[in-house]
Amino acid sequence: MAKQAKNPKDTYTIMTELVLPNDTNPLNNLMGGRLMHWMDIVSAIAAQKHCNRIVVTASVDNISFQHPIALGDVVTLEAKVTRAFSSSVEVHIVVKGENIPSGKKYPSNSAFFTFVAVDQSGRPIDVPELIPETEEEQELFDGALRRRQLRLVLGKRMKPEEATELKSIFKLDE
Repeated sequence: MAKQAKNPKDTYTIMTELVLPNDTNPLNNLMGGRLMHWMDIVSAIAAQKHCNRIVVTASVDNISFQHPIALGDVVTLEAKVTRAFSSSVEVHIVVKGENIPSGKKYPSNSAFFTFVAVDQSGRPIDVPELIPETEEEQELFDGALRRRQLRLVLGKRMKPEEATELKSIFKLDE
């Protein structure tokens, strides 16, 4: 039975957390590990919405820490699936901080996580196709193949000469 294709809006997930003392480092900023934990949760929920299955984290791309989030600030994490492959999905997460008393909102982090959908025995299973609808969704969709090939090359699961999308960026075929 074929799985019905979905669009990124079907996977959109938002999570909000308050930075409490137990979440902070000695500088009273949110610990990176706690933020990564929250990012894993919100992105797993988005992936499960797409797959309608249990998913497991397969990889985490570069997490960029642009701005610290202070004790007492609110953290908003937004996640959505950017592309589906045979048994895996890539999820983009954007993290924003907000100091409610001052009204200041600021970008903090972003990353791409990859999940594999599994059956009850833990074996990978096919996932539904993703159909991008907006220009931004199409850009993320197109970039997902390049990011996937880079992950596979770095993980030694693909030979660099097989990474056709990466080669096209650097015009290595000419």
